[in-house]
Amino acid sequence: MKISLLGAGAWGTALAIALSQKNQVLLWARDAALIARADDARENLSYLPGFALPPALELSPDFNQAVTHATDGLLIIATSVAGMRPLLTALKPFAIRNLVWLCKGLEEDTTLLPHQIVAQVLGDDVICGALSGPSFAQEVARGLPCALTIGSGNAALREQVVAAVHSRSVRVYATDDLIGVEVGGAVKNVLAIATGIADGLGLGLNARAALITRGLAEISRLGVALGGRSETFMGLTGVGDLILTCTGDLSRNRRVGLGLAAGQSLQAISDELGHVAEGVRCVQAVRQRARAGQIDMPIVEAVASVLFDGETPLQMMQALLSREARTEN
Repeated sequence: MKISLLGAGAWGTALAIALSQKNQVLLWARDAALIARADDARENLSYLPGFALPPALELSPDFNQAVTHATDGLLIIATSVAGMRPLLTALKPFAIRNLVWLCKGLEEDTTLLPHQIVAQVLGDDVICGALSGPSFAQEVARGLPCALTIGSGNAALREQVVAAVHSRSVRVYATDDLIGVEVGGAVKNVLAIATGIADGLGLGLNARAALITRGLAEISRLGVALGGRSETFMGLTGVGDLILTCTGDLSRNRRVGLGLAAGQSLQAISDELGHVAEGVRCVQAVRQRARAGQIDMPIVEAVASVLFDGETPLQMMQALLSREARTEN
């Protein structure tokens, strides 16, 4: 199958490496110099150093070439949510058939989920979906096993993604609950910041387990309110992605929490990471959607208060621990 990935960050590059095993894959980036360096070295030295690019993987800075390559195949957006709208705008002149995105989050200014951004820019008729799940780029690039979920309301697209992506190292499951897939992928990043803070403060494994569990309850409340199904949050894009992001040492959002607990400023943490982590970008949007729907999300509120309201990590944890007792469900 012909597949184009738009965005040559760590995850886009890792998936391109994995998909090249059995597909004709083209990896595009806006930065022509980045593409030239990666093509010369056959390695993405900027975002995924140490992993050889397969000989069959084509790289190009030519946007028209990238889009037309996937005319009868799959077009996969591998940018952040922040980069999604400008990319979709560039796609407007083209007849887009099957569109999939990897990004996780809510748009900061509009609080929209990715599929809502697609509908706003390209219209409601685009066949589209989200490919998500617990997956660190470095492990996928190494060929280590992982499992993902394609969420889409279109059965033919789900089947096409499974056929293209499913392999010996990558298992792909399918669901028609696109909203549930997107909400799980967005909110888990915020909760990973919270667990990073707890770990950084030395609060122990009991506290981490409590945050993950109660965080899952917050994801479920928001997701169901927005139209997702509760069973989705017990799957790969819910509890699976949440566990990985909250406990894995490769988690950028967890590293944000660890840095905050150590007294680092958000700017210093972002400089160290080389970019702003997705949980930071979308926490205020999640808080806004929760407040608008009168949805109780105390952990999300607490993380937002540390990042943007001047509260300290210790004050955040004290506030969470001092909440009144309540029934679990």
